[in-house]
Parts: sequence; structure tokens; C-alpha cells
Amino acid sequence: MKTDMLVDVFMKPWSNVKPTAMNTETTLTFNMYVLLYTILAGLAILPLFLYLRNPYFTQDLRYTVTCILLGLRINRIKRSKPFYSMLDCFLDKVKKHPNKQFIVFEKSSYTYRDVDKQSNKLARALSQHASVKEGDTVALFMGNEPMYVFIWLALAKLGCRAALLNYNIRSKSLLHCFTCCGTNVLLAASGKSSPLTLVLPFTISLLIHVFVLGEEEEKCVTEGVNTLSSSRIQQASDQPLDPQLRSKVTLKSPALYIYTSGTTGLPKAAVITHERLYMASSMQAISGVVSDDVIYIYLPLYHTAGFIMGLTGAIERGSTVVLRRKFSASNFWDDCRKHKVTVIQYIGEIMRYLCNSPKKDNDRHHKVRLALGNGLRADTWSEFLQRFGDIRVCECYGATEGNVGFINYVGKVGAIGKEHFLHKANFSYVLIQYDTEREEPVKDSRGFCIKVPKGETGLLVAKITAQAPFSGYANNQQQTDRKKLRDVFVKGDLYFNSGDLLRIDHEGFVYFMDRIGDTFRWKGENVATTEVTEHLIMVECIEEANVYGVKVPGHEGRVGMAAIKLKDDMEFDSKTTLEHVKTSLPSYARPRFIRIQNSLAVTGTFKQIKVKLVEEGFNPSMMQDRLYYLEDSKGYIPMTQEMYHSISDGKIHL
Repeated sequence: MKTDMLVDVFMKPWSNVKPTAMNTETTLTFNMYVLLYTILAGLAILPLFLYLRNPYFTQDLRYTVTCILLGLRINRIKRSKPFYSMLDCFLDKVKKHPNKQFIVFEKSSYTYRDVDKQSNKLARALSQHASVKEGDTVALFMGNEPMYVFIWLALAKLGCRAALLNYNIRSKSLLHCFTCCGTNVLLAASGKSSPLTLVLPFTISLLIHVFVLGEEEEKCVTEGVNTLSSSRIQQASDQPLDPQLRSKVTLKSPALYIYTSGTTGLPKAAVITHERLYMASSMQAISGVVSDDVIYIYLPLYHTAGFIMGLTGAIERGSTVVLRRKFSASNFWDDCRKHKVTVIQYIGEIMRYLCNSPKKDNDRHHKVRLALGNGLRADTWSEFLQRFGDIRVCECYGATEGNVGFINYVGKVGAIGKEHFLHKANFSYVLIQYDTEREEPVKDSRGFCIKVPKGETGLLVAKITAQAPFSGYANNQQQTDRKKLRDVFVKGDLYFNSGDLLRIDHEGFVYFMDRIGDTFRWKGENVATTEVTEHLIMVECIEEANVYGVKVPGHEGRVGMAAIKLKDDMEFDSKTTLEHVKTSLPSYARPRFIRIQNSLAVTGTFKQIKVKLVEEGFNPSMMQDRLYYLEDSKGYIPMTQEMYHSISDGKIHL
């Protein structure tokens, strides 16, 4: 009834109008206005509707546009003849803004033109004095300094591959690293040459030429070591090199060898092709870094985070790099303020170190707007933002050699990424059920893997395709094959095994749960080391914790153990620790042994090392550190050798 009245009121002014040509036009105009108003009203309501359906619509839309534009650019690069490399990208930036600061290091500063000219000089010096030529592999054994960047660009101009060695490794690992990738020449910084002494007999027999970068030409007192002096380098021409020197290099050619951390054995040389290098360098673009940004790089350049996400990412953006030899918590924010840094990187425990540093009145006085990295725990994330201000944290996930990655472009605390339809269309990944006790994927009756439902933890695997290749490890087919899973869902398919246990919630956010080697099984239950670690560091006296499982004679699985570092001027509070683990962890997940160390061993990229700790187990005679045992009725008590024997003999039951 009310509807009929409204129609009468609305249509009455038009009821006496006779249908003339003019009136027909008026009617059409009226209908057009009605249609226009309807469309405008719909458009006005649409954002609200989309937001209610998806609270992250705005971020999803922005990410979609960024990915489309980036995808178009990468496709153009892939089709270009000759192919467009990261070196070409650098040379374009030299042409575009030659006088712009590229590298700021200590008291020195280098423009894009300066770096180009220095790399030209180095390329000629290496060609003339070290006989470096296209196709050679040259290993770099040096720390963070501008010369590192000059050399890499010089090698790229000569069509060579660079093997980025971890300068902390020694003897067997060092020898393994530069032989596994077929090194022809080894370049070492003047202060880094001493560790080479033990491996020189092998370099001579393998015909590997060793050069130490020095200020002046020196007579080599060590057989097999030559000096490439700065005077020789500066005497070389700084004019551009002939592109024909690298004419045989293709998109699929190796550009770099970057080594895994070696937390579980000898490092493996991951093959980074020119295609992979360019695509991985786009992470800064996806994260919102622009040409005007100043990025602070203190992570080692021998690692993916420092070199690709940091250095080559900055080249792709055409931004300025503030380079530091190594991380310093006490100088971090002073450097950021001094150089007007806008983008910082982090990895592993870096953010926790910053949060644990003494508070200052000017903690929020800086220009940093974006933090880019991986391995940030949720509790540290929140503490970091609360203390240092409104900094957008862009947590990422990916492996040096992997063929899939995630990025948390929304900024949700604790998540390592977010699913997106464009990402799914280009990378076929899935989480599958994994048996941590047998250390293998769970199979169905047909022998195929089983997908886990949303919200449950599973092993991340990604299909190996032309779009998502897995290049493997240099001269290590056995380890390459170990990272491949065959016949996952159908006969003949091939997937990359990430080795990581992840969880994807119903909103599409991705969470890191554990490494499959770190998760252990005790009392028939799976124990995630990351979860236990997060609870332990909530205890007032504990600053850091490294959780792992150790074997106990006569018991299935591994029992929980934790190496901890106490806060300064604090003693181990066994009572509080016991109360906390009993409140927050189930009985099977509580660390049965706690080992107190002055510092926890980490790799050069701040990843905790567990191998030696696992080997030493809970035997007091194997260590000098204080050791505590969780006795059910008494709590954490000092561990003795007699108690160790009683546990090993089965007299004390765990």
C-alpha cells in the first residue's frame, strides 16, 4: 500500500503529459538521471560493501596493482633481446641520475657514476692481472665495504659468476665452498687473508688463483697468494667495457652462488640465475620502496638478505644505500638519524637486540618509515612498534634456493605473508600433512600426499615449473634431489620441499610454525621449538632462548632442552621459570633440561645454531655451562653427573 502511494506521488507530475516527441526526450533524460544516480549510489556503497566482505580490500587492491605493473615489466625484460640483467638496470640508473649518491660508507660517499667508473677500472685490472674472463667463477672473501660492490659489478661486466663466501667460515667449510662451485679465482680483502693459509695447498693443486686486495704492491711471502694493489686498479681505464665481453651470458645463466647458513652441515651453494636475481630484487618494489628512499644495509653482503633484498633491490629502485660493516645495536639509530635513513632491514634476532638496548628519549626521533625482513616474532614486533614509533613492518618469507615466497603486505603482527589470487595463479603451492616422527610426508591409500585444511599446520611444498624453477645447488646433485618431492598428487609431478611447517588461517594469512628438523616428538606429541622459545623469553630473567630436542637412552623421540642467555645482572630464577612453563606449556613441551650460556651461537645472519647443542645433549661432562634438570616434585635443580647416569640407565624416568 505504501509503495503504491509513493509511486503515485512520484509519477503524478508526469501523468498529464501527452506523449509528444519533446516529452519522450524528457522521459529519456529523466531515466538517464535515475540510472546515473543509481550507479553513483552503488559506487558510493561499493567500498563499504567490499570492506565488510574483506577488511583488507584496500591493501589487496594496492598489492594487485603493484604486482600487475611489476609482472608486465618483468615479462618485457624476459622478452628483451639481448636480455636485460641487473647490471643493465644499474647502468640505466647511472644514465638517469649519475650524480645521485649510491653508497654511503663511513666517511666516504660514492655516486652512481663513481661506482660505475670504479667497477670499470676493476674489471680491466682483473682481466689483465688475474686473467679473469667470461664464464669464470670468482669467489669473494671479504666483509661489507664499497669494494665488494665494485668487484661484483666488475665481474658482471666481464660475464663472470660471483661466489659470495661467508668470511667467518674456516678450513674444511671454506675449502668446500669455493671448490663446489668451480672457483677459478679467489679474491680476499687485505684483513681477511689469514684464514686462507690452511687451504692454500689445495688452491694451488686445484689451480685456483688467490689474490689479496692491498694498498700497494707487495712481494708475496706466502706461496700461491698474489696482491692486486689499489695502484694497479687506479691505473686502469674507467671507460665503459665492451658488452661483447659478456655476450654468452643468458637469462638462465648463473649470476651468483649464495651459500646456505650451514646450520645442519656443510654449506650448499644455491644457484642464483640472472632471472632469479632480477625477480628477487623486486621485493623492495612490492614493499613500497621508492627511488627517494635511503636504505640501511648492515646485514652481510654474502647473504641473500643483504645482497639481493638489500643491495640489488636498491639498484632496481635507484635509491641510496648506507652501508655498514656489521650490525651494532648501540649505533643503529644514530646512523639512521645521521644519514636520514627511511628503510631498514632486519633478520633473525636483530629486532630483539634493538628492543633490548637501553631506552633513550630520542628513540622515536628518526625518519624510518619501513622495516623489511624476516624472522620477526610477534612479541618483539609489537614491542618494536610501541617503542620506536609508527614504522610499517613488511615481513617476508622465502629461502635462498626456494621457488616460492610470501610477503605480509598488510602488516598483520605475527604473519609472514598473505595469500593473494595473483600469487596463487603464478605459483602452485600447498601445505601437506607431515609426520615429524618418521620425518616424511603422510600419504593416502593411493600413495599421494594429503593437503591440510585451513588453520592446520603442514609442510610447504611448491610445484617446480618454468614459472617457478628450482635451480638447485652447484655440483651437488644429491642435495638438490633431496629438496625435490616426486609424485606428490599425481604420477610424474615435481615439487620443491621447503622444509618449513606453516599454517594458513581462514583470512589467508600465513604463519611460520617451525623447521621440520627443529620440531621434535616427545611422549607421542609434536613439540614446536618456536612456540616453546616464545614462552621462555617471556620469563623476566631470560633474554634469549634456543630450544631443541635431545635423545635419551631407552626413550622414543627426543626430550625438550633449552640453551638460554640471562639478562645482564640477573640470575636464573628456577621457581619463576617453572611456574611459567607449567602455566603456558603442556607437560610434554616443557624443557626438561636448561643450559645457561653467556651467549647463544648464531650464524652470520643471526640464525641460531642447534647442531652442536644437540650433539652435546644433557651430559654435564660435555660442557662448562651450568645445567638444570626439571625434577617433577622440586622444579629446576642443578644437574649432576650422577643424575645423568641415572637417567641414561633408566633409574630416573622422564
